[in-house]
Amino acid sequence: MITVPVKYPDQFSFAECLVFLSRSDRECLHFVKDGCLQRMIIQDGAPLLLKVREAASKKALEVTVTNTWGITVNEEAIRNFLTHWLHLDADLQPFYQFAAQDEILAPLVQRYKGLRLIGIPDLFESITWTITGQQISLPFAYTLRRRLVERFGYHEVINGEDHYLYPHPAVIAGLQPEDLTSMQFSRSKAQYIIGIAAAMADGRLSNAQLQQMEYEAARQYLLQWKGVGNWSANYVLMKYCRFPEALPLEDAGLHNALRRQLQLTAKPVLAAVKAYTEHWKHHAAYATFYLWRSLS
Repeated sequence: MITVPVKYPDQFSFAECLVFLSRSDRECLHFVKDGCLQRMIIQDGAPLLLKVREAASKKALEVTVTNTWGITVNEEAIRNFLTHWLHLDADLQPFYQFAAQDEILAPLVQRYKGLRLIGIPDLFESITWTITGQQISLPFAYTLRRRLVERFGYHEVINGEDHYLYPHPAVIAGLQPEDLTSMQFSRSKAQYIIGIAAAMADGRLSNAQLQQMEYEAARQYLLQWKGVGNWSANYVLMKYCRFPEALPLEDAGLHNALRRQLQLTAKPVLAAVKAYTEHWKHHAAYATFYLWRSLS
């Protein structure tokens, strides 16, 4: 059993996080079952299945590890992985104080109190997920992602169940566009995804470079890659890099959520979205995430 502390546990709801993590029945990288979150990771070249539950104290998560290869488990790496993925070290009090004064956000933070901004713990996955999801519905985006993972990702059967890892950039870099268009990716998306994979495989695009940058420099750095626009860049900076000011302004889900909360007859135009969100500043990422949650 590995204990993973939750910083500011009075601001954390594992149940709310599980609701968000259960939003698609086409998800294949993690599972939620009987209040337990399951996900496979790789350590030292070996698969480990993590089963995550909330501790009775509600101040920590408890992780059991299925280690069929018998390697020495790096417990600190598992703590770091879960802390980053579930944002367990976040202090939500400043956001909650801000949201309490906002007509759009105030009811949401009451309704979903304790929800952390669930991230994407892999840079390649976060970038290519945004490319996959451009100009299509969320269910179809999940379908394409699942096809990609099941065909090119790492697969392991543990305790009789299938578990997958997102494909490694080096694997995707070796593909031809036809390998993805045959799975219903558009040709442009196929080219963009393979291009991002090649850049990551040879080190031109890396987490180490992003980690050294402030928000605006990181946004400009991502924008140089084909297939990455302002929405994609901000999504990655929000979900992977954890920049609190990252705002995917063009996001259709954000627009729909604003329409519902404001009881508008149609989605707001981009200029109106800018007006509604311009005061969010360093609360933009969490404000966006709570509005996404309202669509579930």
